[in-house]
Amino acid sequence: MIEDVLYTPEEIANKLKLTKGTVYEMIKRGDINAHKIGRYLRISQTQFDNYLQKTSGYDNIFEAYIEKTDDSTFAKINDLKIAVETNLTDKVKISIKPENIILSKGNFLSSARNVHKGIVNDIKSDNNNILVTVDIGIPLKSLITKKSLDVLNLSIGDEVYTMFKAMSVYVYK
Repeated sequence: MIEDVLYTPEEIANKLKLTKGTVYEMIKRGDINAHKIGRYLRISQTQFDNYLQKTSGYDNIFEAYIEKTDDSTFAKINDLKIAVETNLTDKVKISIKPENIILSKGNFLSSARNVHKGIVNDIKSDNNNILVTVDIGIPLKSLITKKSLDVLNLSIGDEVYTMFKAMSVYVYK
């Protein structure tokens, strides 16, 4: 069994360079999950990692189960299989940075082990950055430039391929 390190709110405050009171407020709001042990709060390394993932641009966070074959490892979410590189087993969380997901109007040969066809169901613009959500069985968000949006001529309802390397998938407990 893997042991998870437990931190006090004060230790997390020091790591984040925040006040202890701010960390307690973040726990109260649900921004950071914590364990209540007796009358004390403790934050596991996993809970801290999850918080950091959520706040560092990892919009694509999913619960999955690891499935291994003779030569491949997948994170399975319902019927969707995502190729990953991990030694973890059983129930995990995965995250994929939106900027690591390539969109294409057609399929092509590449080193990406994850190629999934889907439908564009949302496009949000923030100056030159465009966040495109593609339904591949899960809502996968890809960050592209305005120029890429124009070149691909993407619209809601369009069929696209999402592509990303197995090494771009962060797997954690």
